[in-house]
Amino acid sequence: MLAIMIGTIVNCIAIIVGSLLGILFARKISEDLSDVIRSAAGIVTLIIGMQMALQVQNVIYLALALIIGGILGSWWDVDGKILALGHFLERRFGTASRTAVATEAAAQGTPGDGNNSRFAYAFLNSSVLFCVGAMAIVGSFKAGTEGDYTMLYTKSVLDGFMSIVFAAAMGIGTAFSALSILVYQGLLTLGSQYIKQWVSPQMITELTATGGALILMIAINLLRLRSLKTANYLPAIVVIVAFILADPIIVRIAAFIV
Repeated sequence: MLAIMIGTIVNCIAIIVGSLLGILFARKISEDLSDVIRSAAGIVTLIIGMQMALQVQNVIYLALALIIGGILGSWWDVDGKILALGHFLERRFGTASRTAVATEAAAQGTPGDGNNSRFAYAFLNSSVLFCVGAMAIVGSFKAGTEGDYTMLYTKSVLDGFMSIVFAAAMGIGTAFSALSILVYQGLLTLGSQYIKQWVSPQMITELTATGGALILMIAINLLRLRSLKTANYLPAIVVIVAFILADPIIVRIAAFIV
């Protein structure tokens, strides 16, 4: 089992190392330069999100997935639960005081109430960024079914560089997104032989576009254009999968109506 997980483990290590480098770099620069880094991180994230979102083939499915997923996520308070996990990790491993943390979070335009810490915010946004791309899905499938770790190694390099930027902009919470990668990619890798048959190129494309929309929300937050509870839209991933699986039935119903 450890051998088949090696690609995911390398990915986690790359994120942790990149985050530590980002923290060391951030400690040596002024607050003004930190703001420049946050803005740069926002622009890069915006570009990544646009590249992914523009791959959409069925914009109606995407729109419905985001609306339905956002409603479900708000109902279940997905954002609050992930932030709560971030707060738990912060209490276990973080050292910042609540007052200082709340001030930093407010200054960054963190979604939610004033208790949302910079640590939890970094954990949430980094987890979304590193998990929603097509490389995580396809790379995990290739690792699990073919023993090919090339894509996960490539993703590790990209995630490592992004974690440097994110950690410099948002803090050590970025490093703990490695836990999300370990669980998410690990489960995909271990379960790849059972679920690969259901994953079509169309599904990969639409999942990539939906993930791109979520990454665009992260960029909007980083650029302080608006405070969005990005994680509340994560159920859109499940909704888009349901739409793609039901696509043949939907097409037949539409043809019958027409």
